[in-house]
Amino acid sequence: MNKHIIIDQKILAGKPIIKGTRIPVVLILNLLESGYTIGRILTAYPNLTKKDVLAAIDYAKKRIEREFIHFFPKNLETVRK
Repeated sequence: MNKHIIIDQKILAGKPIIKGTRIPVVLILNLLESGYTIGRILTAYPNLTKKDVLAAIDYAKKRIEREFIHFFPKNLETVRK
């Protein structure tokens, strides 16, 4: 975990947020997906820093890198035979 992102079950049901705020990482990702630049995010959320936004991106990247994908057969009956 980096110093800009925290998970606290008492805040937003434990979703990862920017430390010192109630701004979830997913909000930042959604804004970027919607075409916001980092500058526009910082204007819309003046309590954020560029490091906070970059930390949110880095957090998401690292979560994806740790994912394991398991493939299951479409028809479980073929496995049971």
